[in-house]
Amino acid sequence: MRVCLIASSRFPIREPFHGGLEAHTATLAEHLGRRGHEVSVFAAPGSDPRFDVSDLAVRPFEPSAAARQDVGATPDEWMREHHAYLSLMLELSRTGPQRFDVIHNNSLHHLPIAMAGMVDLPVVSTLHTPPVPWLESALQVSRGDTRFVAVSRHTADAWQHAVTAEVVLNGIDTDRWRAGPGGDRAVWSGRMVPEKAPHLAALAALRAGIPIDLAGPCMDQAYFDREVRPLLGPGVRHLGHLGSDALIDLVGRAAVAVVSPMWDEPYGLVAAEAMACGTPVAAFDRGALGEIVVPGTGALARPGDVDSLATAIVLARAADRRVVRRHAVADLGVGRMISAYEDVYARARQVVAA
Repeated sequence: MRVCLIASSRFPIREPFHGGLEAHTATLAEHLGRRGHEVSVFAAPGSDPRFDVSDLAVRPFEPSAAARQDVGATPDEWMREHHAYLSLMLELSRTGPQRFDVIHNNSLHHLPIAMAGMVDLPVVSTLHTPPVPWLESALQVSRGDTRFVAVSRHTADAWQHAVTAEVVLNGIDTDRWRAGPGGDRAVWSGRMVPEKAPHLAALAALRAGIPIDLAGPCMDQAYFDREVRPLLGPGVRHLGHLGSDALIDLVGRAAVAVVSPMWDEPYGLVAAEAMACGTPVAAFDRGALGEIVVPGTGALARPGDVDSLATAIVLARAADRRVVRRHAVADLGVGRMISAYEDVYARARQVVAA
């Protein structure tokens, strides 16, 4: 099939990835291509040229002096992103049917949903987040033009008041995220922001008596300086924003991966990546993490409870790394995800053809 894959306009699809959404988009594009599909990615400028990428034209926008006097005006960045997706959807309405067989919206923007009815093509949209007002409002004008997929049962249930979505768990490349030897340190990876709470992971590891490495981009400097920096030392290291190869090596050499969300994780990609390395997971039981971290692969803790997370770290370390790895390969692999999306695309095309 010829697949139009719409990505985020905010961060490019290239390593080191800013987050799970960008990593997921890259995985989709790469492995759909391996299956023989022709994939065109519409993404932020600066994305990896190995993908067939067309830049989402987030053009510079400077409002006039007169427009700036409107204190209720939307932010400039919002307008730039809005026009980028508007331009894309208008272009797809004109030329999409000649170029593509299906559109897969993998962004968080409202316009690919709101404008789906303008394009004479099947549209599939993946829900990566809990309900947010801009997507809910888009649903009100979409007229059922989009087939929805949620990245977990938790996310599908969270959206059920607004839309019915089938579940396709995210998948990871278990050949690349290979089994590692383990080690004597814990690991935490992700964006250094309050909702991911790396400081709680560090506190829990210290209470459990195990040193921890933190890896990820610092996207909230004030939070980092206030909560994380005071904990740094021999027992807590921040290794910065690592590329995939370095991160895979780090996670594979960890005794346990700690996942400490202070929000309901729609999926929990870092947990799945760790398990692919055979590294057991200790996590707050929030969102979909209970679907990912099953018995034998780690331990769940009471949300927000550092002592409970410390206990989970101790319990998770006892897991058999071979069992953890087998679960990831069997249930969390990319092949299963790609096959599921191929099926979704095929059914969406049948509906349009009928």
